[in-house]
Amino acid sequence: MLHQFNVPLDRDSEEPLYRQLIRYIKMQIESGQLPAGARLPASRELAEHINISRISVVNAYAELRAEGYLSAHAGRGTFVNRGASQPAGANTPPKQPPKSPMPQMHHIDQSDYTLRDMIRLSKRPGIINFSHGAPPPDFYPMGHLREAINAILERDGVNALGYEQSEGYAPLRASVRDYVSGLGIRCSVDNVLITTGAQQAIDLIVQSLTREGDTIVTANPTYLGILDIARARRVRIHSVPADEEGMRIDLLEQYLMDGNKPRLIYVMPTFHNPTSAVMPLHRRRQLLNLANEYHIPVIEDAVYHELRYEGENVPLLKELDETGIVIHVSAYSKILLPGLRIGYLITDRAYLERLVRIKAAADVSTSGLNQRAMHYLIQRGLLTYQLDHNNRELRKRRDTAIQALVKHFPSGTAWNRPQGGLYLWVTLPKNGPSAAELFMTANKKDVSFAVGSVFYNGSGGTYNLRINYGLEQPRLIDEGFRRIGEAWHELMGDYHHVEGAPML
Repeated sequence: MLHQFNVPLDRDSEEPLYRQLIRYIKMQIESGQLPAGARLPASRELAEHINISRISVVNAYAELRAEGYLSAHAGRGTFVNRGASQPAGANTPPKQPPKSPMPQMHHIDQSDYTLRDMIRLSKRPGIINFSHGAPPPDFYPMGHLREAINAILERDGVNALGYEQSEGYAPLRASVRDYVSGLGIRCSVDNVLITTGAQQAIDLIVQSLTREGDTIVTANPTYLGILDIARARRVRIHSVPADEEGMRIDLLEQYLMDGNKPRLIYVMPTFHNPTSAVMPLHRRRQLLNLANEYHIPVIEDAVYHELRYEGENVPLLKELDETGIVIHVSAYSKILLPGLRIGYLITDRAYLERLVRIKAAADVSTSGLNQRAMHYLIQRGLLTYQLDHNNRELRKRRDTAIQALVKHFPSGTAWNRPQGGLYLWVTLPKNGPSAAELFMTANKKDVSFAVGSVFYNGSGGTYNLRINYGLEQPRLIDEGFRRIGEAWHELMGDYHHVEGAPML
């Protein structure tokens, strides 16, 4: 049996070894090389044969069982499931080739798959969840929302339940204009488009300003949503490495000087997801200078901008924009209520008219009831109150998380100290288990985080964790970090045992 497991592992790849093993076993099953009912080697036996840690084999087997490829029987071993083995061409129609080649998005596909696994596993009841990119449910102003909806239905009746203009509910657009003017953005109501969350706003911009095969520039790592959009819209991503101050503008300049012509630049300059980096003022000005010199519109994703609880504010790109090159995107998802899906973008009329047409084709309009509810809440001052409350509480949770990191994580772990936002970006020691391996073991201890590699276009993030410390209350933050640290030390002990084992 072991001769079937001469797995062609690429030990220099950023892809974790256990995921390479998963791909190999799937290929063996789907090709019929491992038939239904075949018994797989014991995890320790296989680990020693291919010279990897046993926990990598255990994690690979666990994922394959979860997907239905394998089954385990106590005292007997691990077997290929009945019906899982399907030789190529047996009772299945041949796959049709795609009509046109996709841009090179292989890693994005893998990241999407990994994220779906993470979301599924992190939704179990009782799990301590640091993985999602949302504010904590205990922040949601449920009483105020109930009051808003009842008042709107009484005031507007059936009008609250009909279609709105594609541009958005006019009073809400005016409230957005007034709000962003306090942030330094000069605009009129005619510059505001209400969207179904920030994700839709970004997607509308990509649809409006790119064609299939065009290129978008973003930082690496980056917000996973822009990678999803690029894949869906069949556009390419060029990733510019980032440092602790965000996208490296010197490397962006070199890319443009080499004659490349991207259609868009996407940045999250304040409390970047996943790293929480803040782009300093001088780098923002450099970015705008390059964008104007090469005539490339910039998407500014500012959904975390107001979640600052220490340090000095840095001007928004749109505040610095004197030519209309910046399209500003934000939402109320991280501040008030993510489920209402109310976002907005601000841009010049030259872009807005086309964006409105594309939005009308996508969903006619964002929910009228939700827009009116959001307007009601803003007009009654809830936005300012909620921001103050959230930022005070998020600072406490950040401080608890950093204390828990010091207490529970292994020596050699590195992390940022964010001045706002929701995330810690943690780097594990590179002499131990990867983040993906740690995720599987930590999940068995009922704690979840986001694996860093899913935020990269291409390789990277093997030893990074994105931890949303805002999602849980302080007592659960400490307990969750204790479990992650315990999982790492268990894995490290297994590493020491297996790595010294000889190959057969």
